[in-house]
Amino acid sequence: MYEDIELDAELKALFANLRELHRRIRDHRWGKFRRLDPFVETLFERTEKGRYLCGKDVVLHDSTIVNGNVDIGEHTHISQQCTLDGSGGLTIGRYCSVAAGTRIMTHDSSKWAVSGGKIGHDRSPVTIEDFCFIGANCVITRGVRIGRHSVIGAGAVVTRDIPPLTVAVGVPARAVGRVILDEEGVRYEYDAHRDPGRIL
Repeated sequence: MYEDIELDAELKALFANLRELHRRIRDHRWGKFRRLDPFVETLFERTEKGRYLCGKDVVLHDSTIVNGNVDIGEHTHISQQCTLDGSGGLTIGRYCSVAAGTRIMTHDSSKWAVSGGKIGHDRSPVTIEDFCFIGANCVITRGVRIGRHSVIGAGAVVTRDIPPLTVAVGVPARAVGRVILDEEGVRYEYDAHRDPGRIL
């Protein structure tokens, strides 16, 4: 593999050492966690980026892109290959879980594009309050607030505010039920004829 690339002896040794490092980390992680990650994710601990950017017990995978003003609360988990656009201001609360592939956008370049650059980007902040779950591959557009203890189903496109204790799904996202918190734990109650099935 890569035999057609001309490398001097030093670079060949570096390349061999890098592959050996990857093999050892990969084998260790597979043996301990039954987990195979992209190479960069194997080199950097999931909490390293979180500690750098946010603080206590924030998981922020290295494959997630972060730009602008992003504030993430304690004990929040941002999974792989997400985009956190804080150019208009982004706040994510405590104990949130943002699943893989989610895009949170605080700017919109549509007017800039169709005007040939004559009009600037629109920007407005996004807030995800404490204790929220955002399903895989969601898109959250600028200016949106998602209330505490809410669940956004996988693949939803959130274009307007979601009240607290709400289950929302679809494109665009709409409320289909409520999150019930009581002494028995957590359960979801759906509106009549609106049970979306498996959304997580």
